[in-house]
Amino acid sequence: MVSCRRPVDALMTTVAEGATLVRHLRFLVEELSMKDFLHNFLPRFLPEGFEFQITAFRGKHDLLKNLPNRLAGLSKWLSSEQRIFVLVDRDSDDCHDLKDRLEAIAKKAGLTTRTSTSSREWQIVNRIVIEELEAWYFGDWEAVRSAFYNAPKDPSKRERYRDPDDIRGGTWEAFQRVMKSEFPDVLRKREVACRIGERIDPSRSKSRSFKIFYDAVLEAAA
Repeated sequence: MVSCRRPVDALMTTVAEGATLVRHLRFLVEELSMKDFLHNFLPRFLPEGFEFQITAFRGKHDLLKNLPNRLAGLSKWLSSEQRIFVLVDRDSDDCHDLKDRLEAIAKKAGLTTRTSTSSREWQIVNRIVIEELEAWYFGDWEAVRSAFYNAPKDPSKRERYRDPDDIRGGTWEAFQRVMKSEFPDVLRKREVACRIGERIDPSRSKSRSFKIFYDAVLEAAA
């Protein structure tokens, strides 16, 4: 079992007059490394006393297979103080087709998606991680070097790593290749997720998919 520290420097946000006070976020994610990352990232930016719950599936296929029934069940008791986030890796899928599939599943479950309404009273947001979680690491290499003091210099000067959301062929494999010069032993995926989740800074990030995800979190919590 991976031990992940929980930072306590949560930031306070101001609730607009008349707005619904959201107090709980529920995340449905593909795997345990994303769960570890979020457990360490979210408390740093959510308001004090805010609650969140993260459910990790056994990979993308398992999440997509079980998502219709899971959302149908959640829709029966979801209150106005709760929001659902679904996080799925793009992998080799077409981004738009995958997003359309997620939107259709949510709508069939009777949930109002963030994409389908201009109101802040949405119930669920679907976010695609391009290509995988580790793309977010490449987007803030300063966080990587803070987590691993002898990590190599920022690889973004090399064309293949310039755009973190355009790294192909598996970002975890790419991350290991870059780190191999200083870390010849295999890095543990969940430990990396914990460490970088504690340090990643949205204001520094070059990953558009990470910024879009973060903006939705702030909107839900504000």
